[in-house]
Amino acid sequence: MGKLIACCGLDCITCDARIATISNDDELRKSTAEKWQKAYNAHGITAEMINCTGCIEPGVKFGHCLECEIRKCAIAKGYITCSECRELENCAIISPVISNVPGALQNLLDLRN
Repeated sequence: MGKLIACCGLDCITCDARIATISNDDELRKSTAEKWQKAYNAHGITAEMINCTGCIEPGVKFGHCLECEIRKCAIAKGYITCSECRELENCAIISPVISNVPGALQNLLDLRN
């Protein structure tokens, strides 16, 4: 299985929202909404909101992805992902993702090479 790296380095291929969207799986939408409500203390997330084709792919985006400061910054700089930014390792905007998901940084560094 390939990778579809978001601006922040997360792999959209493994994201339940993208999987549910691509496969039109309403049960996965429901379970993802429930999981994210608990994980992110975001009780407003509903199954109907779980639709996303991936951060850098054309198509629908999950609400957070549209509002994501990392994505907004990359787009404003004309980058596809943060791998193109020379400030990657010292960026305060992306540091929470990198500190919580170490594989995200590696994904971005792999894109550089």
